[in-house]
Amino acid sequence: MTLDIPSTATPPAARPWYRHLYAQVLVAIIAGVLLGHFYPSTGEALKPVGDAFIKLVKMVIAPVIFLTIVTGIAGMRDLASVGRVAGKAFIYFFFFSTLALIVGMIVANVVQPGAGLNIDPATLDTTKIADYTAKAHDTTITGFLTGIIPDTLLSAFTEGNILQVLLVAILFGISLAMIGERGEGVLNFFEDVSIAFFKLVSIVMKAAPIGAFGAMAFTIGKYGVGTLANLAMLVGTFYLTALLFVIVVLGVVARLAGFSIFKLISYLKAELLLVLGTSSSESALPSLIEKMERAGCPKSIVGLVVPTGYSFNLDGTNIYMTLAALFIAQACNVDLTIGQQLLLLGVAMLSSKGAAGVTGAGFITLAATLSIVPSVPVAGMALILGVDRFMSECRSLTNFIGNAVATVVVSRWEGALDRDRFDAAMRGEMPRVDQLPAGAIPAE
Repeated sequence: MTLDIPSTATPPAARPWYRHLYAQVLVAIIAGVLLGHFYPSTGEALKPVGDAFIKLVKMVIAPVIFLTIVTGIAGMRDLASVGRVAGKAFIYFFFFSTLALIVGMIVANVVQPGAGLNIDPATLDTTKIADYTAKAHDTTITGFLTGIIPDTLLSAFTEGNILQVLLVAILFGISLAMIGERGEGVLNFFEDVSIAFFKLVSIVMKAAPIGAFGAMAFTIGKYGVGTLANLAMLVGTFYLTALLFVIVVLGVVARLAGFSIFKLISYLKAELLLVLGTSSSESALPSLIEKMERAGCPKSIVGLVVPTGYSFNLDGTNIYMTLAALFIAQACNVDLTIGQQLLLLGVAMLSSKGAAGVTGAGFITLAATLSIVPSVPVAGMALILGVDRFMSECRSLTNFIGNAVATVVVSRWEGALDRDRFDAAMRGEMPRVDQLPAGAIPAE
């Protein structure tokens, strides 16, 4: 569809800066940092505020994913294209997830962030990581695969498991497409309901600054900015590696796909600030679906790539896993051979799949990896527990950007990207409601 905006159209009046969500979230983050730093006990007490907002977002995630996928697949009619899109998405996910693991391994070997610490694993207090290692032992490949199947059709929604909702939605969307015209009434109903749910998402996002304020105040109040100094080499190396991965690797991918990574980041700035404030990419998942659809990516592709990417396309988590694992090995004077490092990479490649985009998932996945590779002591995870929360923010940001890029790339591979709408969105121009295709998400 081409955007033909009449030259006589009166552009909407620019909103003052303080009414933009990204500005409100940024101010909230700064206020949260200051409160947590100067009044730590008060900051810690605000943990329920951040948790409440994330729960509020999780409340709408399952129905948003279900409605987006069902209406997208049922509207396609061509079921062969569903498998083709899924196949292309998984090829993309596998390649770049593996590349992220390799990048983390290479950087760890070059920079050697843990060298010289000379830590004896026997002297470390492992009580604080006991919960993580226990959860890691429960995370097996078989358990993960069987866990994708919900106990009942409705339990997928009540338990909030993204992959279970994804499975139910895909099967229901295919069923609806197969019955043809008899399913038109149901499809139209779901399309109307999806519009109402995305309006609900926009209402929930009004509380984003409050949630970001509470979450950031808690993080700084509990852990303190000073904890960063103790392991500054690891944190700095991880942030720099993730930044270079986004700018260089994903930047090249974006350029080959015909767009600028910086313009995409600017387009998603409100969501990225929300991810930064809450340390959870899941908090911005509904908004990402909305933004990518509004930017010209087909609903069917957005519905498949974004939710699936949240479990299988975790670039930031993968960089963190190999970098943190080798940091622990270096700090504990464990000299790993190339073969052992490749084994570590292979295990990480498997254990990273299925890690949800929520706070702490990366740490649990790291525990699962180290428990399988005996060369690196799991007790060494106690070294990085204090700064893991700060690295969680960077993991989530990198994962989020990676999934946005994947959505655009797969849409372009399918020849389904509405280039006019996408370019307009990258310029910061949102199309009017009457210029959107039927069922698309109207701009606020």
